[in-house]
Amino acid sequence: MKYGKCGVDKMRILIVEDDEKIANFLQKGLKEESYRIDHTIDGFEAVYLGQVNQYDLIVLDVLLPGIDGFEVCKVLREKLVKTPIIMLTARDSIADKVTGLSYGADDYLTKPFSFEELLARIKVQLRKQNGITNIIMIEDLEIDTNQRRVSRGGKLISLTAKEYALLEFLARNHKKVLSETIINDNLSDMDSNSMSNIINVYIYRLRNKIDKTFDKKLIHTVRGAGYMLGVDPYA
Repeated sequence: MKYGKCGVDKMRILIVEDDEKIANFLQKGLKEESYRIDHTIDGFEAVYLGQVNQYDLIVLDVLLPGIDGFEVCKVLREKLVKTPIIMLTARDSIADKVTGLSYGADDYLTKPFSFEELLARIKVQLRKQNGITNIIMIEDLEIDTNQRRVSRGGKLISLTAKEYALLEFLARNHKKVLSETIINDNLSDMDSNSMSNIINVYIYRLRNKIDKTFDKKLIHTVRGAGYMLGVDPYA
């Protein structure tokens, strides 16, 4: 089993999948979307983890070692675990789908599937579960996490994929000081860059796009500690 990084506000997903190729594909894609990921291949362990950890969502395969995904789902619901569950399976019969939903699954996706479709279904379930909007507002900065659209003062701001990932991560943890280590640990590919000052580089780029033309600065460096997004902590 692999555990995700901890210590910051980041939505946490349990992947229960024994196919190594699919599991790696899901983990890579969801980490790039800034989710924390735990992974297990075993049905019994999935039941245990689902009860002892606070997950925002569980992606659950049907065919598993130990007990199958239907039984995992059934037991978790009997234990009053309310975490949204999206079931994955190559079994596409109506009877199987009905079984999964009757045991308490929130959604059911048949293989093969596109990552984009799974991601869209995950976001729907997370919004339902947490009662959250896809819009993050910090002062006059607006981030639409569905469209990956950023604006400030009503003016659209164009960001690269990595710039956006860093900005959304800062926004989801706004008012918190995030060290370069935490940022590297939680943003895929940032720490794989050969530049030792890669975080500094992206913070500089974000400042040019987010803060440069505005009197009120939102991106701050806390000397010796890291970075934070929000109003000036020393104002």
